[in-house]
Amino acid sequence: MYKVCWNVPQGQCSSADILKAFDEAIHDGVDVLSLSLGTQIPLFAEVDERDGIAIGSFHAVANGIPVVCAASNFGPAAQTVHNTAPWIITVAATTLDRSFPTPIMLGNNVTILGQAWYAGKEIGLTGLVYPENPGLRPTLASLSFNHTSVDGKVVLCFTTVTGRSAVSSAVSAVRAAGGVGLIVAKNPGHVMGPCGDDFPCVVVDYELGTEILFYIRSARSPTVKISPSKTLVGKPASIKVATFSSRGPSSITPGILKPDIAAPGVSLLAASSPLDPFMNGGFALHSGTSMAAPVISGIIALLKSKHPNWSPAAIRSAIVTTAWKNDPLGEPIFAEGSPRKLADPFDFGGGLVNPNRASKPGLVYDMDTDDYVHYLCAVGYNNSAISKLVGQGIACPSAKPSVLDVNVPSITIPNLRNSATLTRRVTNVGPPNSTYKALVEPPFGITVTVTPNILVFHSTAQEISYQVRVSTSHQVNTGYYFGSLTWTDGVHNVAIPISARTQILQNYADEN
Repeated sequence: MYKVCWNVPQGQCSSADILKAFDEAIHDGVDVLSLSLGTQIPLFAEVDERDGIAIGSFHAVANGIPVVCAASNFGPAAQTVHNTAPWIITVAATTLDRSFPTPIMLGNNVTILGQAWYAGKEIGLTGLVYPENPGLRPTLASLSFNHTSVDGKVVLCFTTVTGRSAVSSAVSAVRAAGGVGLIVAKNPGHVMGPCGDDFPCVVVDYELGTEILFYIRSARSPTVKISPSKTLVGKPASIKVATFSSRGPSSITPGILKPDIAAPGVSLLAASSPLDPFMNGGFALHSGTSMAAPVISGIIALLKSKHPNWSPAAIRSAIVTTAWKNDPLGEPIFAEGSPRKLADPFDFGGGLVNPNRASKPGLVYDMDTDDYVHYLCAVGYNNSAISKLVGQGIACPSAKPSVLDVNVPSITIPNLRNSATLTRRVTNVGPPNSTYKALVEPPFGITVTVTPNILVFHSTAQEISYQVRVSTSHQVNTGYYFGSLTWTDGVHNVAIPISARTQILQNYADEN
């Protein structure tokens, strides 16, 4: 572990410290680097010395060290993903197929299952209140009991705030007023926290919160019973992209898909600092893409032990092209937000990581320093800045290369007007004599043609390039539509996502 963050003004995680840590790690010959760090929007250019992560990771990858970074926690808004350089493996966060249902039994015998981490004694039938002040709808930010007695009762409150701090403040206010529990109605946020073994704070959504509220308003003496939380694993709990997980497309280069992959990052048990207010016995349950990134790092360590000669790009490709698009039970993966929707590549990249399949991907989209220089030239960085990053003199070609030709395991076209043609290159890491056929699921209103549509590998041809022509039938500026391209030999299914946006009017801020 390399410490780069310090509790000092204006320098908590400075680029100088980050670069020094990369330098030490490269010198030490580490196998993989995991970074749960980020900045703020707007992002710095990958060649800007203020982005120590992009610069340091470039040199780590050039030395064969995969670099895994958290996508950041500014979701579900679009274009909020961080750590977007194509040499970085950027990780989104999902839930597990696990939940903590907490029974709330109302006085009318209706039971609602909220979510909480409550391990205390059952709160027997007791009063239930919603502190309605004249002209004021109580929220966590303005909780007031001037006209309502909450002593010995459970309090219902609504909030638009998703962070833990607001809930903690409300808990303090309710406890100080003599309350014995709190029910919080809110948008999904996956930021639950313990409120003490003797004090339940249960989370519900607005729909269930409104049901509870209407019961309170209709009953002469509303009551409630809250039971300890249970742990539910597997069916019917489902895996979802977490609300907070930052979404693509990249605000620097939307033609490079970010995030790359998703992994569990909600309510993970981890060793924690004694200063952590949620720590219990040296451990705490935490959520964030910072929790998801180490999951991918651990999987990469296993892949490197099995395939020590694979490059960081080959490892990234293996993880992306074999990921689950549906959960392990075959159900579609949703992305939490407002509203919840089916997850797309800007939510979870290639999908939910599938470690077993990643060890035998069949084909990989490999890259080396020349490919990353191609990207830097295509983005439009000048020769001086690129040379400084790479550590040697670089002269970009006079004809500007295309970002669409960067050999990443995805196809993302942010400005499709009529048609575009791009090139990809795959390397066979499976049986030497293999034949793969292309299967295309085109985005809506988009035509995708692959040439050649059959790849034949043998002892002297283990790397083959192919072209993809993408054309649009749309006549107006659209949002992104999604599809996929899969190469299959009947055993391996090497899938990459396709994302395409039609832009008849280019460089257009679509806010009409």
